[in-house]
Amino acid sequence: MSLLRSFRYAVSVSIPNSHPFHSSISKPYSHSLQQFTHHEVDVVSLFNQMLHKKPTPPMIQFGKILGSLVKTKHYPTAVSLCQQMESNGLYPDFVSLKILINSFCQLGHLTFAFSVLSKILKRGYQIDTITLTILLKGLCLKGHVYKALNFHDKVVALGFHLDQVSYATLINGLCKVGQTRAALKVLRQVDGKLVQPDVVMYTTIIDGLCKDKNIIDAFDLYSEMVAKRISPDVFTYNSLIYGFCIVGQLKEAIHLFNKMTLKNIIPDVYIFSTLIDAFCKEGKVEEAKIVLPLMMKKGVALNVVSYNTLMDGYCLVNKVNKAMDIINIMSRKGVVANVWSYNILINGLCKVKMVEAAMKLFEEMHCKQIFPNTVTYNTLIDGLCKSGRISHALKLVGKMHDRGQPPNIITCNSILDSLCKNHHVDKAIELLTKFKNQGIQPNVRTYNVLINELCNSGRLKDAQNVFEELLVKGYNLDVYTYNAMIKGFCIKGLFDEALAMMSKMKDNGCIPNVLTYEIMIYSLLEKDENDMAKKLLLEMIARGLSYC
Repeated sequence: MSLLRSFRYAVSVSIPNSHPFHSSISKPYSHSLQQFTHHEVDVVSLFNQMLHKKPTPPMIQFGKILGSLVKTKHYPTAVSLCQQMESNGLYPDFVSLKILINSFCQLGHLTFAFSVLSKILKRGYQIDTITLTILLKGLCLKGHVYKALNFHDKVVALGFHLDQVSYATLINGLCKVGQTRAALKVLRQVDGKLVQPDVVMYTTIIDGLCKDKNIIDAFDLYSEMVAKRISPDVFTYNSLIYGFCIVGQLKEAIHLFNKMTLKNIIPDVYIFSTLIDAFCKEGKVEEAKIVLPLMMKKGVALNVVSYNTLMDGYCLVNKVNKAMDIINIMSRKGVVANVWSYNILINGLCKVKMVEAAMKLFEEMHCKQIFPNTVTYNTLIDGLCKSGRISHALKLVGKMHDRGQPPNIITCNSILDSLCKNHHVDKAIELLTKFKNQGIQPNVRTYNVLINELCNSGRLKDAQNVFEELLVKGYNLDVYTYNAMIKGFCIKGLFDEALAMMSKMKDNGCIPNVLTYEIMIYSLLEKDENDMAKKLLLEMIARGLSYC
């Protein structure tokens, strides 16, 4: 029982040890045939036949059925059948109990998983590495990585052996919650002492480091594994190439790509898509397009992600017509466009003010049964607003509600920005109230737009009220908020108040930018306040700020 107590302490869960298993499981795992897929109906029917067969078939046959359910991820059904076995006087063997622990871990019910462990210990079964690894994985799946580490320390101290899969599971759990350094520490602890690290452990940590943009450390770890004669695989190169691309080191990414191909490691569609994306983000869309025939040569089929990435690249450099060509190529190749394909094109068309064409694509989506999401609506609403078609944008907001895509703060900001730029500030305030009543919480950008227009339209008092309300509510005001207020004071010729606001922004940790100084200096010069303007100009230069 000391082992069980250690497990209980390690995971801080209450492990039932006095109730039969079937009484510790509640109704969520009861079943009826109507709930099941055809496969489950067949399996459950076979199970029931076996359960009532005389003589009762060997327990190994029941274990095979439970195993087949778990392989197809029908965990609740596996749990329910185990419950049914106990209710009929059949006691699961060690294999079936391990299947049950796995099912509970996959379902996130760790208390029940450790309850089954209690049963295993009571029946005198020897706990194996697979069982411990399943429990480690269950803790990691729930995000309890420090409990998993605690559990690991306890079982190792009690003399149990963990293998490469166990440590790969623990390392993966740590990396998934952003604890890459802790994962690296685990690797160092086990290296050559408990187990030999393998490609999975190294690659998992390399991937975590790359996602954290620690590409130097990631490459050092890659070099270390190569020196230890642990061969990198396609996933290792995936991670490193992605890492180099996100920090803008495309040349190094291409070098690694060439290196892996020389080693006869075939790049997958993910690597090609990563390279296409990196070329596009650097504005090298034609170079990105060259990747496509290379993919075909390597026998890698382009998917919708690859095509979307290339379309996005063309849209980034305003070559929307070429992006439209790509979607036609997709159609000819039998690759079905998705909602993101259309979002990219609609955004590209709106950027170059081809809003009518964007609207046609939006209608085409409905014809093809591709349902617009919030991003689609927001993109089109923003495009309509920027082209001065506010009434059309507002109609589209209404359609969002009808089609189950409620507006969000991005929708709100687009509409408000357009109304304010067209000097409809009262309408903007009215609409903001409506959005707030719908549960949309305005952000700093929302209020910046409103404060700026209130100041521009001479309603300084209203702007001050909004500004003070934001301070009371604890909003983290940015330089744009302060600049709008400073401009409002300057328009009214209230330079003392403007300077006081400039001082206030510094006190609140918001650093004035070039525009802050420009607003003040130009306003002072217009009022012949040359000495004060000169003082601010010298201050600006001393801070290393200059006119663009």
